[in-house]
Amino acid sequence: MAALKPLEQDALEIKTKSIEQTLIPLVKQISTLVTHRERPLCSERSLRAVARVGQAVNLAVERFVTVGETIADDNPEIKVDMYEACKEARAAGSAIEKLCEAALEDSLTDRGAVVRAARCLLASVTRVLLLADIVVVKQLLLAKDKVARSLGRLESVSNFTEFVKAFSQFGAEMVELAHLTGDRQNDMKDERRRAQMAAARQVLERSTMMLLTSSKTCLRHPDCPSARENRDTVFCQMRRAMDLIHYVVKDGVLDSAAQLGQAGGSPQDPQASTQEDWDASRTVSGALKHFEDLVDMTRLTLLGPGCKERLTVALDTIVERTQDFTDSAYTSHEHRENILLLCDRAKLELNQLLRVGVSLEQSEGSSPTSEMEGAVLGLLQATRDLRQQLQQTTLEQAGDLPSVVRAEHDMVDIIRNVALATDSERLEQCAQRFHEYIEHILEVCKLLRHIAPTDTLQVSAKYTEINLSIYGPQVLTAAHTLSLHPTSKIAKENLEVFADMWQALMSDVTGVSKEVMEACQGHVPDKQVYMSLPRPGKHGTTSKPLKPARLDSEEQAKIAKAGLEMKLITSEMDAETEKWQESGSALEENNDIVKRAKNMSSMAFSMYQFTRGEGTLKTTQDLFTQAEYFAEEANRLYKVVRQFSYQVPGSTHKKELLENLDRVPTYVQQLQFTVKNPTVGKAATFTKVDNVIQETKSLMDVISKVVTTCFMCANKYNLDFRGLTSRGASGSPFREEDGGGAGAGGDGGKLGGAPGSDPSI
Repeated sequence: MAALKPLEQDALEIKTKSIEQTLIPLVKQISTLVTHRERPLCSERSLRAVARVGQAVNLAVERFVTVGETIADDNPEIKVDMYEACKEARAAGSAIEKLCEAALEDSLTDRGAVVRAARCLLASVTRVLLLADIVVVKQLLLAKDKVARSLGRLESVSNFTEFVKAFSQFGAEMVELAHLTGDRQNDMKDERRRAQMAAARQVLERSTMMLLTSSKTCLRHPDCPSARENRDTVFCQMRRAMDLIHYVVKDGVLDSAAQLGQAGGSPQDPQASTQEDWDASRTVSGALKHFEDLVDMTRLTLLGPGCKERLTVALDTIVERTQDFTDSAYTSHEHRENILLLCDRAKLELNQLLRVGVSLEQSEGSSPTSEMEGAVLGLLQATRDLRQQLQQTTLEQAGDLPSVVRAEHDMVDIIRNVALATDSERLEQCAQRFHEYIEHILEVCKLLRHIAPTDTLQVSAKYTEINLSIYGPQVLTAAHTLSLHPTSKIAKENLEVFADMWQALMSDVTGVSKEVMEACQGHVPDKQVYMSLPRPGKHGTTSKPLKPARLDSEEQAKIAKAGLEMKLITSEMDAETEKWQESGSALEENNDIVKRAKNMSSMAFSMYQFTRGEGTLKTTQDLFTQAEYFAEEANRLYKVVRQFSYQVPGSTHKKELLENLDRVPTYVQQLQFTVKNPTVGKAATFTKVDNVIQETKSLMDVISKVVTTCFMCANKYNLDFRGLTSRGASGSPFREEDGGGAGAGGDGGKLGGAPGSDPSI
């Protein structure tokens, strides 16, 4: 990182909550001192109190700058500036202490000196904090660069062994990046930046599973163009998300790759990586607000020089952006006519205001007249009516979403079946219909973005639209791959994962639509909630319907981080089991270890989805039930592997296998104990949810190591997995169609599973 220029006094803009919260106590203490100076100091007790405050401030500053100097020593790029800022802070703190001590001898101490010292102290302390924040940004960008390099390695691997190794490293680095970006997102003050960071993090997290399956499909079918297109699209999207993270963290500074136009991007890419695209708010809502502000200002400026041109250009911008509404094929004739009429009305009202302005100039009036006020009110009413009409138009189109979503869901099922049947002609017909559904939903997203009244909703609608436009067609691309290779298990799983991504995006569209319309009607959107957690006072393990409980961002982040770690462990084990299945060896047939491992992976993935408020696990009881079955399946797998271990000759591999295997019963018991532990109240239930996720993650981690070592031993010593079953190991019947318990439950159906996973594989 290049040497940093000294921070100017006017550049001390605070953009994170943590810096703001750090400064607040210091500001309060200094305010107390300054306020004291405004009152006569008549008692010795009062004077001594002021002296103690001065000493406390100086002591706190000394501790503070010591930490700052330590940071400077570890980061040469900010060392000079940090030492200078610390020196200034130390001098200001010392000056304040001396001024307060002087009050004991002279109650008429210059108040101006205290104010000057206080200003200097606040400026220097703020400077230290901002320099320390540069280090935080540097750490985050280094983590992002690590992930980018791992993506490059994953893209260049040529066999499964290399892929599994590269994906394992990628997973660990993704967890680190998720932690850092999550903390940064919560810390940022700017609403638009927070929403952009959330959008980038969501793309990275959701794309991880698609990266896994599309890469495996590409390795399995290296000569298939559609498989390569799937994989390249995922890589491109993940790199673009990391460019956005860089842009947000650096507050508007593009990464070098983004400046070059995102080399390697898709030629039909609808999202250019440019500052204008990421930051501009080219919406009707924004244009209307800007225009109305200009109209309000005329009450003060009286339509002075240049005002006419600014108002005319601003109204032309509004009319231009309404064309997205009037040009839409899904806008009714009535709404289209109303929008055009209201635009004409706004033009007439503006002309009336401008004529009043000319009259004021000719009469050389210096204050607004009743005629001018009437013209201003008439114009503002016209823009309000136009805004309401645009909202009604969007509401009408959004009302069609449920039927469109149902139709496209059915269409995805048809596409899957047609691809398996290798009916290329019918697949093309389905593709045409599917593209029509995509276009319809994209139109709705565009209008939602136009009328969204907040930055967060604008960004959400925008990135939902972008992700739909890029990942939607990839469902068809994955279907083409399956049509060419209908017997390929990985091609089928790949289609399922892209279809699941599409369904997640449909949920996003529905959610954004609801939030935008509620916000337009004046309802303040609720903060994100976990639909699964009960209200305070409700028993955590009840099977009755539970109402949403609001969690603060720290609680949500804590569970989500553990969930992501568990997901990445799951993905690594999936890659390992797939490697052995694709090998075509005896491991593939009647391999109970593979079946159990994939079934546990499926259950763990559904629990990960719960941490995001998604998937089929809707309540805490669903989660706890799934965890019970997960523990039971781990116990079955333990018995099968124990039986297999008798075949393994004495060696370091066998020692490693038994060491990991012996840890399984302990983790199983811990998880079972936690699940059965009763809870009362929201806080206790949250703790139980967190513990279940953490313990499931730990159990999944050790199971992943056991399975990997099993396959290593089988390959090295040419051992046979066939004949190993949990029925023989445990002495209890086990039906394969039960999916190891994942399907058991009160509703008789599966509680959850990984995209495209099949317990019978």
